[in-house]
Amino acid sequence: MSNRVSVEKQARVLAHALIVIVLAFALGIGLGIPVTLGMALMGFSLSPPSTAVLAATSITQYLGFIAVVGAYLRVTDVGDLVRVRMPTLRDIAWIVTGLVGLFVAVYLVGIVITAIGAEQAQNTVVTMGQRNPELFLVMIPITLLFVGPGEELVFRGVVQGLFRRAYGAVPAIVIASCLFGVAHYAALAGSGKLTYIVVTILLGLILGGLYERTGNVLVPIVVHGIYNAILFAGQWAVAVNDIPVPS
Repeated sequence: MSNRVSVEKQARVLAHALIVIVLAFALGIGLGIPVTLGMALMGFSLSPPSTAVLAATSITQYLGFIAVVGAYLRVTDVGDLVRVRMPTLRDIAWIVTGLVGLFVAVYLVGIVITAIGAEQAQNTVVTMGQRNPELFLVMIPITLLFVGPGEELVFRGVVQGLFRRAYGAVPAIVIASCLFGVAHYAALAGSGKLTYIVVTILLGLILGGLYERTGNVLVPIVVHGIYNAILFAGQWAVAVNDIPVPS
């Protein structure tokens, strides 16, 4: 009987995690549709989308993520699932360590990717920003205030939290990171999507480890936001200065 209960519990956890992810994307996209239509009526370009349209849809998408997390915690009455508190000096030290770890990991993986001749896809935001560098600057505050919080609350806060209760910390980090990587598939352009997903899973493992180590979801939120912001700043510098990027 206990084995059956355990299997049922694990199946329920998986179902809840997938439902949260699907609802987050569905609500985020759903909120973006009326915003996009409204901006089109106001004269903003949709083809290609203007910077204002891209910014507005990005904000609404991740507000949808945050709203789904809030609704899930309220409906299921598991407010303690997402562990959050004011950052301490120890948390700040882990934020710095996490940022360094992310960049070191990406650098080392980049060496491996180059050595084996693998291709890597790009996020569509990057491809659009290369044509319109202003987008990179606009995305810096958006990633700090919306992207980092939205993705981390969903994948580390709720998803990893659910799997932690069912399987323990290490399996939870791995499963949540894999789902985090796969969830980026639709946002990719070009060949080498599997490579991008693998790299994203690796980054998810680091973010998940930070969450478990500190017990504070604000740590991966800040690390994720700052990491993306630095990447966008770098992409902007490359684009406006016509710096050649190795293929």
